[in-house]
Parts: sequence; structure tokens; C-alpha cells
Amino acid sequence: MIAWLRESNRWKHLVGGCMIGLASSDAWCATLAGVGIASALEYKDKAHGGSWDWIDWGLTIAGVIVGFGVKWMIV
Repeated sequence: MIAWLRESNRWKHLVGGCMIGLASSDAWCATLAGVGIASALEYKDKAHGGSWDWIDWGLTIAGVIVGFGVKWMIV
């Protein structure tokens, strides 16, 4: 599992998504910011000669869900 997360910096997508979720004021903000940033990161990869990675995109969104869920449970 750790090796899989280190591949393509997937752990950074997950942690970054958690930070977005924690910083969001409501679910709508978390959704818009999460999808926007995840898509921008993948577009950047594609624009610089890479390929769109749906796993990285999904991990960013999953991180947003986890981060916002933690914030929602605390507040």
C-alpha cells in the first residue's frame, strides 16, 4: 500500500485533498475547490507531456471528502 501511494506522488494528492477539505467552509466549497484543483493538477500533467491519471484525480477528491468529514465531525 505504501509503495502504491509513493507511485506518481499519490500521497501528495491525498494529503492535499485533505487540506482542501479541512480549509473549506461548507460542502459546496469543498466540492468546487476539490474538483477544480484535482482537474487543474491533472491538466498540468497532461499539458507538460504526461497523461491524465484518474487515480490521482480520485485520490485528490477522496482526500477532500476525508478532510471535510473530519472537519464536519469536529465542528
